[in-house]
Amino acid sequence: MLSRLAPEYGVHPRLAFAVIRAESNFDPGAVSPKNAQGLMQLIPETSARFNVAKPFDPEQNVRGGLAYLRWLLAYFKGKVPLVAAAYNAGEGNVNKFRGIPPFAETQGYVRRIVEIFKREDHPYDERVTAPSPELPRIRLGSLM
Repeated sequence: MLSRLAPEYGVHPRLAFAVIRAESNFDPGAVSPKNAQGLMQLIPETSARFNVAKPFDPEQNVRGGLAYLRWLLAYFKGKVPLVAAAYNAGEGNVNKFRGIPPFAETQGYVRRIVEIFKREDHPYDERVTAPSPELPRIRLGSLM
C-alpha cells in the first residue's frame, strides 16, 4: 500500500514506512495515550485537518498521514529531522524551539526516522504551503 500511495503525495515510501514503524509498529488498531489512532497515529485534530473520517481504516489513515507528511515537507523545506520532530511533537513545538524540541521522546523518534529513512533531506513541493517563518532561525547544522 505504501509503495502505491506514497508517490501520489510526493513522499518516499521508505519515509512513510519509517513513520508507521515508529508510530504504530504496523498495528492499524493502535491507540496512544494521547488518542493518536491507527497506523500513522493521527490525533483527531490531524484526522480532521486532512479529511480522515475513519482513522482505523488503513488506507484512509495512511492517506491522512501522507498528506500531513507532504505538508510538513513543504513547511520545513524537505528537512527530514524537522519533519519527523514536527510529526511527533507538532510543528508549533519545532517553531517554538527553533529546531528539534528538547523532549527525549522526540529526539529518539527523530533518530529512529533518520536511521530507517537513511537521508536527512527529501524532495518537496513548495506549492503545498509556505515555509515555516522560523526556518531561517533554525540552525540546520545542529539538527541531530
